[in-house]
Amino acid sequence: MKKWLNKNKLAMIGAVVGAIAGYFYWQQVGCSSGTCAITSKPLNSSVYGALLGALVFSLFKKEDKKDSSPEKEPS
Repeated sequence: MKKWLNKNKLAMIGAVVGAIAGYFYWQQVGCSSGTCAITSKPLNSSVYGALLGALVFSLFKKEDKKDSSPEKEPS
């Protein structure tokens, strides 16, 4: 479990930052009519922000050189 947490630490930090940003977006911009799917409720906006934050932060994850190279079959 600890190994998985260390491996996905950057994505989890991105999810927290994204959730906070999503909440602030709902608070500052929001949706005046209440019919917007994402920004009508703070929960929707926070979850969407967390998802985007995790995806964006995971782009900066460095991969091991061993895992990224395909294995060659002997000829």
